[in-house]
Amino acid sequence: MSHLRRDAVRVVVPATSANLGPAFDSAGLALSVFDDLVAMATDDEGVLVEISGEGEASLPRDEQHLVVRSMRAAFDWLDVAAPGFVLRCINSIPHGRGLGSSAAAIVGGIVLARAMVDDGRERMTDDDVLQLALRQESHPDNLAAALHGGFTVAWLEADGRADAVRMAAHEQVRPVVMVPSLALSTAQARTLLPESVTLAEATVNISRSALLVHALTVDPTRLLAATEDRIHQASRAGAYPDSVALVQRMRETGVPAVISGAGPSVLAFIDASNEHVLASMDEGDWIIREVAVSSTGAREVPLLA
Repeated sequence: MSHLRRDAVRVVVPATSANLGPAFDSAGLALSVFDDLVAMATDDEGVLVEISGEGEASLPRDEQHLVVRSMRAAFDWLDVAAPGFVLRCINSIPHGRGLGSSAAAIVGGIVLARAMVDDGRERMTDDDVLQLALRQESHPDNLAAALHGGFTVAWLEADGRADAVRMAAHEQVRPVVMVPSLALSTAQARTLLPESVTLAEATVNISRSALLVHALTVDPTRLLAATEDRIHQASRAGAYPDSVALVQRMRETGVPAVISGAGPSVLAFIDASNEHVLASMDEGDWIIREVAVSSTGAREVPLLA
């Protein structure tokens, strides 16, 4: 019979950028910006949630917290009673900016709960984690990247199950995130998507998505062509015109730039030939930061000393 560990457990989970231009709801890239989660079972019922960093003024501190809900789902899946625990969240992933904060909370919570069960890792595989996470977020792109790290391509089988493959990004892939003050929920952004696209538009995205795999893993010089999109970014321009305009300006100067996930953040890829464009940017309230690709996804790590 499985039991809860009595010691504190720590899990870190990366931010993610989905779509990457043409690969809508399919591609994801893990980024080296992490939420840090620590939990410990208690003898008292209920949860005590502490939050610092992103969302500390707005997120719930009870059973409605997304990490808590994900942990509860994992405990139920593992058939382990967990009447009470304390949870500390140190959040670095911006919320409502298209950088996978919800996926990080869902995957991070499930992996955290799994680590709190003495034989959780043996009983719940990463594939189980992905299927359970899919119950809370209907598309697997961010979930797969948050779970596996690196560059992932994810899809849904005919029976509704998710599957994914992970690839190592080329060492010369240098992502830059540009985060505006504007927030936008993924649910709201999805209402702006077109109900149909032309065959010509679909063909462009199919070819670019195929090229994207090659560009991110073998030849980053192909990223400008590989990140072209004809389906989802323009349709959301009304929600964040400054983001779309920034993408267009950067692409016109040869920088591969895309809307990150559902937006409004922008993701760009720089190299020696175009990094001067980034250095010369004056984008007002935008937070601009070069980040590495995270080769790891959600994982248990030692507690801080």
